Amino acid sequence: MDEIIKYFPNLTDLQKEQFAKLDFLYHDWNEKINVISRKDIDALYTKHILHSLGIAKVMRFEPGTYVLDVGTGGGFPGIPLAILFPETRFYLIDVIAKKIKVVQGVVDGLELKNVKAEQLRAENVKGDFDFIVSRAVTNMPDFVSWIKSKIKKQNKHALQNGILYLKGGDLTEELKDFPKATEYNLADFFEDEFFETKKVVHVPLKFVV
Repeated sequence: MDEIIKYFPNLTDLQKEQFAKLDFLYHDWNEKINVISRKDIDALYTKHILHSLGIAKVMRFEPGTYVLDVGTGGGFPGIPLAILFPETRFYLIDVIAKKIKVVQGVVDGLELKNVKAEQLRAENVKGDFDFIVSRAVTNMPDFVSWIKSKIKKQNKHALQNGILYLKGGDLTEELKDFPKATEYNLADFFEDEFFETKKVVHVPLKFVV
């Protein structure tokens, strides 16, 4: 919890309380439904929460922004981002029902009003979004094919509407068909060695009719 406050010092009391609650909520739910590996649950704040918040070091969502989290798993990056940006709406989806059950349980435990969670494939999502976030659910070409028709036409951020993707390693091959993609190294923002190879990738996408 201390590292969240270290890198995000302007949290409200409510946000601090919600971030602090994540420890109990995820340990409790993980006992019932294993969505986080045993070795990672003890590093929850670094490997899941702070990692998710890496997106916030690249993008500050404006009030009223609509964000889709594809393959959210146990709620990452969507839930930490929803705490940080209470006036942004988040739609968290995953194809696995038990993961969405955990997400809904955590959302209810935090009393988050800006999150909707649903068991659904990305291709079947209705509506359009300013940004689509994810943590390395697949390679970029496949991911883009799932969501390319779900981007809003109107831009209201410095970064163009599109994808904000958490991924690690050398992405040269994977991004070769996306010349406008930008990689942001999380090691520039966070000191922990876990982030040495971790990145946020922004891929701008045009509105498709």
